[in-house]
Amino acid sequence: MKRATKKNERFVVGRRGEPSVVIMSIKDYMDTFAPAPQELRAMQATAKRTRANKLTPGQIDRIVAVVRRGQKPSPAKRRSK
Repeated sequence: MKRATKKNERFVVGRRGEPSVVIMSIKDYMDTFAPAPQELRAMQATAKRTRANKLTPGQIDRIVAVVRRGQKPSPAKRRSK
């Protein structure tokens, strides 16, 4: 498992000469079989470039609160009297 995770090695494990399972890192699996859509990769690159990927959950919560205070409620959320 250490070699699969650290060195991205893959191992085929078999029984009685028949391959049964493959051992590979989750990162290798995701990159190979479930790659991120182009839009997500673009957002991740922007977040990395602007260092937004380094924000803590508390910082994100404060930013969201400020943005929400600055916006008017949408018509669906307004209470009718």
